[in-house]
Amino acid sequence: MTATPAMAGRLQCVPFAREMSGIDIYGNAKTWWSQAEGRYARGTTPKIGAVLAFEATGKMRLGHVAMVSQIVSDREILLTHANWSRPGGIERDVRAIDVSVAGDWSEVRVWYGPLRDLGKSAYPAKGFIYAAPALQATPLDGGASNAPVTIAANALTTPVILGLLGTPAF
Repeated sequence: MTATPAMAGRLQCVPFAREMSGIDIYGNAKTWWSQAEGRYARGTTPKIGAVLAFEATGKMRLGHVAMVSQIVSDREILLTHANWSRPGGIERDVRAIDVSVAGDWSEVRVWYGPLRDLGKSAYPAKGFIYAAPALQATPLDGGASNAPVTIAANALTTPVILGLLGTPAF
């Protein structure tokens, strides 16, 4: 039995988060938040399978991404990620807490293996990228707005495209 690339030994946070979450974004972690705009739903509420996007800092020049593996409370989650406590290491279900004043996950402390506790630093975060891609749909009713409507892909149970006469077009 062979291991998949993200499961085999040392790697970076980006390919690991992409494989674990199914979010198809490439490039440095610091670019994930902006790349997700219009492609994936984003927000400040943790959900299992979502990716928490950390901002780049002096300590993390390229940012960091980690997948939410469990919700403990509104201010505590468990993360599964790579390349945090040791270079290329994979950590599963490690504690992360929201320490932001507003309770919006904009500042986070994360378990750090060498301390066997939460790390001493609080890191800025941009928010959560949700695994279901956002679909763009333009209203067909000739309504007042020509702005696209964003629909979460997992909200659709059976994708059906309606033709001009209201019949399914496959």
